[in-house]
Amino acid sequence: MAFLVDAPFLALVPSAVLFLLAARARHWLVTIAATAWLLYAGYEWLMLHHVLCSGECNIRIDLLILHPTLIALTIIALIVGLLRSRRWDERRR
Repeated sequence: MAFLVDAPFLALVPSAVLFLLAARARHWLVTIAATAWLLYAGYEWLMLHHVLCSGECNIRIDLLILHPTLIALTIIALIVGLLRSRRWDERRR
């Protein structure tokens, strides 16, 4: 996920997908995952433009926590959202 450091706007893609799933599944966990990706995109943009970093940020220890957390949260949110969405579709029939 190192490409997200150089192009933080790409983090908006999973955020948008999760927001669409959240609208359909109506589950708080999916909304939290989408919001986490949105906040991460903003955070990386600020890091890229040296607002949160003085320019000497070659070693990013924060990514050792952020990336695995985002991946785990996204996988769980996708599972919950897809299961919830399927149940909602079955109830509508």
